[in-house]
Amino acid sequence: METKKDRRERIRLRLRKKLAGDAARPRLAVFRSVAHIYVQAIDDASGTTVASASTTEAAVKDQLSDGASAGNVKGAAAVGRILAERLKEKGITRVVFDRGGFLYHGRVRAVAEAAREAGLEF
Repeated sequence: METKKDRRERIRLRLRKKLAGDAARPRLAVFRSVAHIYVQAIDDASGTTVASASTTEAAVKDQLSDGASAGNVKGAAAVGRILAERLKEKGITRVVFDRGGFLYHGRVRAVAEAAREAGLEF
């Protein structure tokens, strides 16, 4: 019997075979824990993180309001918007979305939709 974590890891590795980011179009990787959500834009060609945002950052916590917290859908949407703004400042508008083995539902979907609304294309 496999655990949920083993299943997610297997799915994540299967997705990573197909997805890769570069300088012009980085990979938007999402990780969610029970309490927080973390998003990074990664250039896989050079192995560097272009931009990141998470609910643990003080700058993000200041922008959480109106029922948004670190572990809910509104908080995830705020993180998606913030990351999109940071990428647009660097001149990046296109990304490859990597859901990291998580279902495209709930907080993961909220990050993606908020990033799209803020101007990212994927």
